[in-house]
Amino acid sequence: MNMSDFAKTYAQMMEQAATMARAMNPALAEFTPKGFDKLFPTMPADWMEAVFGNAFNPDGLDAKTRLMVTLAGLVATGAHAEPQIKITLRHLKEAGAREKEVAEVIYQMSMLGGLPAMNRALELAKGVYAETDEEGDA
Repeated sequence: MNMSDFAKTYAQMMEQAATMARAMNPALAEFTPKGFDKLFPTMPADWMEAVFGNAFNPDGLDAKTRLMVTLAGLVATGAHAEPQIKITLRHLKEAGAREKEVAEVIYQMSMLGGLPAMNRALELAKGVYAETDEEGDA
């Protein structure tokens, strides 16, 4: 299968999904997942460490490092997954990542994801860090 065959197959699959969504509920045709990231609460740092950290693999990566790797992957692939980036950023802050550390990861990934991805991820990071700072002040 060459790339144009893959692109055709993907386009057909997406059109079928859109047709099915319109048939089930016409409002789904215009659905965008704005605010989707707000549906997922930020886990406490100790729980993150148990789930994502080295609780099951004592010699493995800690939660903060795993989340940094996740952020790097999301930015390197173009920073298209806004809800997932916001969720990861919130969890990074909870895991103790400083804003400067997060920015450094994003800057590094600009070499792979490009400047638009870097700019988008930095905007999201600024928003998440500002948002969580405001919540802490309230």
